[in-house]
Amino acid sequence: MIVRALNIPGIVVCIAIVLGISVASEKSEAAELVMLEQQGCAWCEVWNEEIGIAYPKTDEGKAAPLRRVDITDPWPEDLAKVQKEPLTPTFILVEDGEEVARLRGYPGEHFFWPMLSKMLDKLPEHEKSGS
Repeated sequence: MIVRALNIPGIVVCIAIVLGISVASEKSEAAELVMLEQQGCAWCEVWNEEIGIAYPKTDEGKAAPLRRVDITDPWPEDLAKVQKEPLTPTFILVEDGEEVARLRGYPGEHFFWPMLSKMLDKLPEHEKSGS
């Protein structure tokens, strides 16, 4: 029987690479679009039909991935610095736990994209490019 020694330096390098990749992906997703919603919200349903399916595939969706928050649930701890809102849908652009911009209500698909673009313009250039 042949016993091989473990390649400890190789294992350490592999772990470092994996951790490095996960840290890089966290930085690229520092910005997020928080959608405040609640059950029975008719305009939330319209947004889901007109925008929701395509959003993750767009440049905007890559720059600020969508995060849904039900306003009837406890407020997420990592959004403690973000003011709660009773109106749904509300879209809050958040970066590193801080509010960057807010859109109350859903103005329809023809107005949503330009308004979202103005919100995203407030992010640093590296965030908008998705890199």
